[in-house]
Amino acid sequence: MPRNLDRSLKTNIKQFHIVGRATPTEKDKNPTVYRMCIFAKNDTNAKSKFWYFIKRINKIKESNGELLACEQLKEQHPFRVKNYGVLLRYSSRTGTHNMYKEFRDTTKEGAIDQLYSEMAGRHRARASSINIIRISEIHKSLVRRPHIKQLLKKKLRFPALHLPTINKEFRRKFASKRPSTYRM
Repeated sequence: MPRNLDRSLKTNIKQFHIVGRATPTEKDKNPTVYRMCIFAKNDTNAKSKFWYFIKRINKIKESNGELLACEQLKEQHPFRVKNYGVLLRYSSRTGTHNMYKEFRDTTKEGAIDQLYSEMAGRHRARASSINIIRISEIHKSLVRRPHIKQLLKKKLRFPALHLPTINKEFRRKFASKRPSTYRM
């Protein structure tokens, strides 16, 4: 297993587990604790997103709250290919839409990176307008989307478009053009 991956293959999105609550007061000595898994570039952005959602859902501001924990989650098996189902909500020019998408990747971060790229390309939705509600690893029997289903076949084969050049004994001595490895 390669330990040092190419930097172009790595995603800059990380998963953070954040726990926070309202600051304890005399009225409420033990306020409710809230936790979220948030995808962001760094812990500062993750904390900002956490307070954004908490303010909208639970009416708690950052100035009246405290963070109990903020840790980056690592993938348990980062070299095993898995199927992910993502439930999301995004804002577009015509309103707010709910959506379910499936991705095949080695990590949740990679699947979310694919999600952001696909949403930008297909729906012109930026990362700031996308709210990830849930991401879960799904078994191959629960996969719904045909573009992921086609990759789950037992004897999966791909066409060999670039074939090696011919052995030296069968090669021409003089040719009018360079040999091509691309064949259809």
